[in-house]
Amino acid sequence: MAPFIAAFVDAVPLPALVIRRDESIEAANPQARSLLGPGIVGRHFITALRQPQLLDAIEHSLRDSAPRAADYMGNDGRQDTTFRVAVRPVELPSGAGVLVSFEDVTHAEQLLQMRRDFVANVSHELKTPLTALIGFIETLKGPARNDPVGQARFLNIMEAEAHRMNRLVSDLLSLSRVEADERVRPTERIDLGASIMATINGLSPLAQEAEVTLVHDLPDTQVVVPADRDQLHQVLTNLIENAIKYCGKGTTVTVRLGVPNYAPGLRAQAATLIIQDNGPGIDPIHLPRLTERFYRIDTHRSREMGGTGLGLAIVKHIVNRHRGRLKIQSEQGVGTRFTITLPVS
Repeated sequence: MAPFIAAFVDAVPLPALVIRRDESIEAANPQARSLLGPGIVGRHFITALRQPQLLDAIEHSLRDSAPRAADYMGNDGRQDTTFRVAVRPVELPSGAGVLVSFEDVTHAEQLLQMRRDFVANVSHELKTPLTALIGFIETLKGPARNDPVGQARFLNIMEAEAHRMNRLVSDLLSLSRVEADERVRPTERIDLGASIMATINGLSPLAQEAEVTLVHDLPDTQVVVPADRDQLHQVLTNLIENAIKYCGKGTTVTVRLGVPNYAPGLRAQAATLIIQDNGPGIDPIHLPRLTERFYRIDTHRSREMGGTGLGLAIVKHIVNRHRGRLKIQSEQGVGTRFTITLPVS
């Protein structure tokens, strides 16, 4: 009968093991041995599992033959993992036992944590300007009631805080729309060079004010890609504007577009767009997290510049929707380069 039990457990697609009434492990499939260790069969289940919540569930099920559930926390060498464990009574030749199966819910737990972090970040980002507004309103109603100079100064600050909240809400709505449409690939044919020139012309006054030189290098022929016109403009504006704001006075921002070539990463013909500056660059430790929501290298400076911490997250989702690739390279003291590869068909 033991070979039958082993074959039965091996057929279970999840990590699974059978525990006898004497609390020893009768059988374990390869997935369970990979998760818990190769030599667990024949051992007492406490030595293999060692997590109190799960141990209690198994002990109670062995005692009263009632189904139970628990969580099992692990680590696969790359990240912490979470398993939802089902403990179900089974009849064995040696008497009552339990079948213990492990369902990997790590991805779902990560999504829940991302949602909790997102709500916490949004609340924090909105609370700061709201607190400032409430404080200035109380001041205007009280000590500054008859102070025209103070009133004008406070109203200017209140206006800036209100605009900051408006930018945050606009970016949140934009991010929501992009995520909702991310699986729907755009089909409108857009001249990438014309979109770049329109964006550069619109940002030229900002570059002049920041004393930054804007340079473009575009091919003589049209480069047409399937794209959402507004979203493409949003990507270009975000990246070029960021480069202008953060690269510093006397620097140069170059926007370069290449003619379509075969891109191995996309396995298709693709156009390559590069936005590069020769500013101070970014510490490599920040590069992997730049496209995370609300991640900032310098929180104070970002807020002074009017940033919401969502711009690069929006860029990443838009590029994903267009089935493209975004690559960020930077070297301190040399500059930063954003490379976007977009399929042309």
